[in-house]
This record gives sequence, structure tokens and C-alpha cells, in this order.
Amino acid sequence: MTFDFLIIGGGSAGYAAARTAASLGLKTAVVDGAEELGGLCILRGCMPSKTLLATASRAVSVRRAAEFGLRAGALEVRGDEILARKKRLIGEFADYRRQQLESGKFELIRGLAKFVDARTVEVRLRDGGTRRLTARAFLLATGSVISTVPLLDDVGCWTTDDVLDAATVPGSVIVLGGGATAVEFASYYAGLGREVCIIQRGSQLLKGADADVAEALADGLRERGVKVFTGTRLISAEKAGALKRVTFEHEGTAKTAAAEQIIQALGRSPNSATLGLDAAGIETVGGRPVMRATQQTSQPHIFAAGDIAGPYEIVHIAIQQGEIAARNAARLLGSASGAMEEADYRLKVSAIFSDPEVAACGAGERELREQGTAFRTAKYPFSDHGKSLCIGEPGGFVKLIADAASGEILGGAVVGPHAAELIHEIVVAMRFRATAKQLAETPHYHPTLSEIWTYPAEELAG
Repeated sequence: MTFDFLIIGGGSAGYAAARTAASLGLKTAVVDGAEELGGLCILRGCMPSKTLLATASRAVSVRRAAEFGLRAGALEVRGDEILARKKRLIGEFADYRRQQLESGKFELIRGLAKFVDARTVEVRLRDGGTRRLTARAFLLATGSVISTVPLLDDVGCWTTDDVLDAATVPGSVIVLGGGATAVEFASYYAGLGREVCIIQRGSQLLKGADADVAEALADGLRERGVKVFTGTRLISAEKAGALKRVTFEHEGTAKTAAAEQIIQALGRSPNSATLGLDAAGIETVGGRPVMRATQQTSQPHIFAAGDIAGPYEIVHIAIQQGEIAARNAARLLGSASGAMEEADYRLKVSAIFSDPEVAACGAGERELREQGTAFRTAKYPFSDHGKSLCIGEPGGFVKLIADAASGEILGGAVVGPHAAELIHEIVVAMRFRATAKQLAETPHYHPTLSEIWTYPAEELAG
């Protein structure tokens, strides 16, 4: 065999797996044929979107200056300069990842891989020609691609990739979709003072989130001037002079919305179409490999991690999955001992950098009900919290969920200021299986946002 462990894809999951496998003594290679190395998170996901959102946050602060006894001049939005900052920062992040991939700890092969059979891939090299490689084990880490809707093909919609590379900032936008990416880009444009309308097919924003969390997010967006429609059905999309118009059904009535640009944020699909998974004998559903908890596909020597594997499209989980896959590959190949490791999502944490921010960890109420777990829940609003009032952010709440019998913390959620930072206190508490009583008894400095957790904790402990 050419390699012990061959990884297809050099993003967050692929690099983590390669680093781990090489440290375990496996002869390892990464095959990546993208025009630019770095992966989705660095190039077209987490980092560039948060760079843009940081700009929007500054714009909001300027517009709200009078609330704090300050006067600021007229705000001017320069799209070309926003883009230049994004390119500079992302270029630095991508350069560092490229250096990691080219470190020499494993071989980097620049090309696109396709399975010929379960042990062989043919790589179409970026510099021309092909190379046939065999391996004892493989990892699929090719990420995901933007999902598309044929109805929108003739209108000239922007994808989320287009937004990240746009030097112009439209005066108004329609955002199709209600997931994390959709609400973040809606917040970006609203933060820059643009007119924004969200049209979501599902009954709430953030499919899968607890209803109270989704409702608080929608309320917060509306307070910031965003029009939010949920429970819709898209009827048509067309050009209307200088604008683009969408017709949709909402609560049994046809409605229209028009804007300078439509942003298609309808989610992503596994990037598996060109991998030749059938030739490798890998069972799939909707383009996604059928997965085991050990990160193995239906072919035990072929693993998968990250967006292509699911069930969560979150970077830190992709990294964990890549590391688990590498360690399990070493066990499968006899280079490491012990039982096969399984992914554990008990501490799963998610954060959405919308305005207001949303974050959650552990299990939600809906999930616990489906599991038949008895639990208690307590919430506390930011509107009754001193520090949030001082900083002018009274919207939203924190929620704590605990086991009904033992009091162990099972989950938490935040909608409001710095939610992505606040949620980590509950992640740490859950890591050590703390109870609500133990959290309530833990000193918190006053006045801080973090101390808000003590109030629902005290209620549950009482």
C-alpha cells in the first residue's frame, strides 16, 4: 500500500486527522485539490463571516452613540475597505494553515481524488496529470457545498460565498433561509443600516432549537428593524427593474418582498458528488455516508469527519471527529491498542453570531422530551440584570436545564449579549457534571454578565 492513512480534504477535520495520524506513526497523506488551501471555516465560513460581523457591530455602536451621551458624525459604509480587511485577515489565517499542511509531517498532494475501488483513488493533480494511490485506511473530509434552488437560477441571487467577496453593500436584501448562516448575514446587513427581510420555510428560525430560543431571536431581529417571516412557501422570484422580487405564501396569503439583492442561505450539502463513493462500496443517504459512532462508514477502513459526516456542521466537532478517526484508524491497522473510540456529543455547543447572539450547549428541552428524560428548567431575563442594562443590552434571556432528580446540569441556552462567550461557563460545568446547586454556590463577580447564570441555578437548586 502507498500509505497507511490517506485523507481526502485539508480543512479543519482533515488537518486535525493528519496531525494526529502522523503522531501515531502512520504513513499519512492529505489530498486537497482546492484552488486555495485552508478549508471552509477559514476561507468561506467562520472566520470571514465573523470579520464582517465585527464591522457591523462597530456600525451599530456608532448609530447608538446618542443613547450613551455621545455624538458621532454621519456613518459611511465603504464596502471595498470592509472587503480589504477581510481579505488581509483571511489571507493570514490561510497562510498559517498552508504552512501546517506543508510542514513535512505528512505528504500533501494537490489534486482531486476519486475512488477507483475501496482501496484505491485516482488523483487528478492540479499541476496536470494523474496519480493513483492506495491506502490501508482513508478519511473523507471534503466538507460541504452550498445547497441551491432551481427556482432562483434566473434571478441572479448571491450565495453566502458571494457576500463574503462583495465590494458593494446593497441598500436592501432579502435573505432566504432561517439557519445560522442566514441570521448572521441578516444581522450583518441590518448592522450596516440596510433594509433586511428574512423569509424562512420552516415554522421557526434555527430549525431544531427550542421554541423559546427561536422566538427570542426573531423578536430581537425585529426590534433591530429586520422583517422576519416564518412558515412560508416560496412561489416565485423575478427581476423587477433595479430590484429583485420574491413572491411567497405566508399564513395562507400571497406576499411579495423586493430588494436590491437576494441572498440564498438555504443551507449546505455534503461535498461528495465527485468522490466516487459507489466505486468504494460506501453506503450513502442524500450524499452523506452512513456513519457509525466510531467515524467509520459502511466500509470499516474508510472513515469520515466534518460536514460530510455530520450530524453537526460545527468546526470544533469536525476537529474532534478527525482526531477520533485517526486514532481509530491506528487501532484498526494495529498501530495502537484499545477499543475503538466513539464520538460523544453530550457537551455539544453551538454559537450563532447574529444580533442578538444565540448559543446553546448540551441537550435542549425538545431533545430531552424525545428521550423521555425528566428535567426541570429555569430562565432569567437580561432585562432584570444590572450589567446588561448598563451596557444597553436588555433583550433576551439565559436558560438552564437540570435533571429532575439529581440536579445535574443537562443543558443551557442564551439569547442576548455575548451569548457565545457566556455559554462556555455551562459547558465547563457540564464537563465536570456539576449540579445547579454547585453552580449557584460558585462565586461570581458583580457586576458581570456571567453572574446572570446564578439566578436560574438558584431557582433550580431551591
